[in-house]
Amino acid sequence: MSQQIIIVIGLTFVIHLISTLAYAVRLVATRTGRIAISFSLFNLLVLISRTANSFQAPLLAKHIEQNVLQGTTVNLLTDFRWLLVSATIATLVGGILVPSFQQLFSRAVIAFSVYRSLPLLVLHAFSKVGIYHVKTSIAAPATRNLEGLTRLKHLPWHIISFNVLAEAIMAVGVLAALYAGALNPPLRVTASTLSAVINGVASILLLIFIDPYLSMLTDDVMQGEVDPLYFRRCVIMLILSRLVGTVLAQFLLVPAAYFIVKVAELL
Repeated sequence: MSQQIIIVIGLTFVIHLISTLAYAVRLVATRTGRIAISFSLFNLLVLISRTANSFQAPLLAKHIEQNVLQGTTVNLLTDFRWLLVSATIATLVGGILVPSFQQLFSRAVIAFSVYRSLPLLVLHAFSKVGIYHVKTSIAAPATRNLEGLTRLKHLPWHIISFNVLAEAIMAVGVLAALYAGALNPPLRVTASTLSAVINGVASILLLIFIDPYLSMLTDDVMQGEVDPLYFRRCVIMLILSRLVGTVLAQFLLVPAAYFIVKVAELL
């Protein structure tokens, strides 16, 4: 495995870790009652994710170009498999870190309400008090939350199912487009731009079904109409569905790549 692909695997890990922790932001918002500040502060991590994403695709594209020029595209599929494994591990790690992240991020939201300045908040994070808060925020997933997963009857299974499919498509979209370019090198530029064909389906599922439902549920918790424990169970199940989605992406990678090749040939 080349050093280049190892870097891409690391970037993929960061992207999916932050995407998983995004679920915890809604828990923090309901816990602190400060929805706007919670999402605003999380945008800092989103910026890190987008920066990693901006390097991921070009590095991976260059790796493919080098293999195509050298005529050694046999091992490319293995490299893509490892990228999806990295996404799965990142999702699992993110799920385990949710309790710790929730406590730490809640303190950051409250601290920001005091300092009202992002630079001051960053300085506070590196102070003795800030470091102490980081240490004391480390927590394992609560047993009662895991036990609550046995109460499956009233969970929104249609939303969870949509999330599995959406996350699988999002995980495989760009990778399938780039791999399609390796399958048909003369059309690799066209294929690489067709990732929107795959990601568009996931975007529809996210924007029409999943995000509105989560937003509604968040508001209902804030207004006392939904039990916070039920909301927490839903978030945990969505994280688990994301994990399942990254595994499902392994099976979608090759069919999606060949689909993109066919579309590129028909254009």
